[in-house]
Amino acid sequence: MIKKITGLAATAALLIALTGCAGGDSGSSGEGDDNIVVGFSQVGAESGWRTANTTDIKSAFEDAGIELKFSDAQQKQENQIKAIRSFIQQQVDVIAFSPVVESGWDTVLKEAKDAGIPVVLTDRAVDSEDESLYVSFLGSDFILEGERAGDWVNTEFADTDQVNIVELQGTTGAAPANDRAEGFRNVVTDPKFEIIATQTGDFTRAGGKQVMEAFLKSNPDIDLVYAHNDDMGLGAIEAIEAAGLVPGQDIKIVTVDAVKDGMQALADGKINFIVECSPLLGAQLVEIVEKVVAGEDVESRIVTEETTFTQEQAIEALPDRQY
Repeated sequence: MIKKITGLAATAALLIALTGCAGGDSGSSGEGDDNIVVGFSQVGAESGWRTANTTDIKSAFEDAGIELKFSDAQQKQENQIKAIRSFIQQQVDVIAFSPVVESGWDTVLKEAKDAGIPVVLTDRAVDSEDESLYVSFLGSDFILEGERAGDWVNTEFADTDQVNIVELQGTTGAAPANDRAEGFRNVVTDPKFEIIATQTGDFTRAGGKQVMEAFLKSNPDIDLVYAHNDDMGLGAIEAIEAAGLVPGQDIKIVTVDAVKDGMQALADGKINFIVECSPLLGAQLVEIVEKVVAGEDVESRIVTEETTFTQEQAIEALPDRQY
């Protein structure tokens, strides 16, 4: 493990020494990475997307020869805070985590900063005004994802006079839930569109099914489901079918993620449109960690490249889908 040293002069001396030991390339993978230790706190395993994200991150660090101390927060912020404090006590070289919610991180992030341990945010952001508390945020543009879903809705219902929408939101207070809701509303502005009900399904299939069952009982005329992730959309499909309706026809569905189960439902016509949110962040996170440890500058905001899928595109993409 690289020992934390405070003071600019000492830091410079350490970097020079590391450069000499690593043959002039301390940021490359190989022997120079054997001593790097990273603490990573994951949200949990609430969805197929999250499982794929965890698998990809673990695999990427193993391939790079970097030790990864992994902690599952089980969707509880207090568990993540405990994990981060544990990583600080263990003096890891870098802390990375996907925040359960946006707010309430300043205190523990200041503790990491005071300990000289850089922090990288993955997938989700925090709402701290002090951006010096983390070195980089790697993840999707959730607002753009919501806008892409909304653009499809505008086109799909261009010739419809009235559209009743129900929204299955992600975990309350989570960045993707907040931003996907905001982005959708940024573009779905015609008065004919009415969001008649919105409720969190906690990004889970069971939650999506339960909320959709309640929506169907209280709102008999639903034209569209906007689900913040595939799993909630898949749960909504179960509820719609149980009510004797045809998902994708009687009630249209747009979701975010593009995991295999969601893509299969899209290919089958049960979902109508999916906005991609890639979970494959491992290689990019490894690159950020290596640069940070080597003392190199990293971009404060790194956006993943993503696309959208229609039914035809899903059918074409499924055979080679990695997640």
